[in-house]
Amino acid sequence: MNIDSINRGIVLDHIKAGKAMEIYRYLNLDNLTCSVAIIKNVKSGVMGLKDIIKVDDRFDIDLDILGYIDPDITINIIDGGKVVEKKRVALPRKLTNVIKCKNPRCITSTEPDLDQIFMLSDKDKRIYRCQYCEAQNKA
Repeated sequence: MNIDSINRGIVLDHIKAGKAMEIYRYLNLDNLTCSVAIIKNVKSGVMGLKDIIKVDDRFDIDLDILGYIDPDITINIIDGGKVVEKKRVALPRKLTNVIKCKNPRCITSTEPDLDQIFMLSDKDKRIYRCQYCEAQNKA
């Protein structure tokens, strides 16, 4: 299979196998007017299998979303066909409007304009808690 190289854009690499479509949806990549390539189940010596997303243009990336979905992702910024910058993401300490509280008694259920804010409460287990009602959400 051949996937063309990109001259100027972004490559999301080291995505846990099977997570590329989730990232595609969370980042709203379907709204971009440029080429987007999703490569699933690529063989990797370190990971076994991984996914890769190539975007043939630059766009604003929400690092919190990427860190929440998979904190091991690498972001490669491409210019002139070469990697000019490499970024790593981490599990964010605070998430705003990324996930929604599942507690029907939470104030966010009755106040739809209120931001959905979650704080990381257990890094090892990747558990977030709603700022308002303390309901638990696991990443």
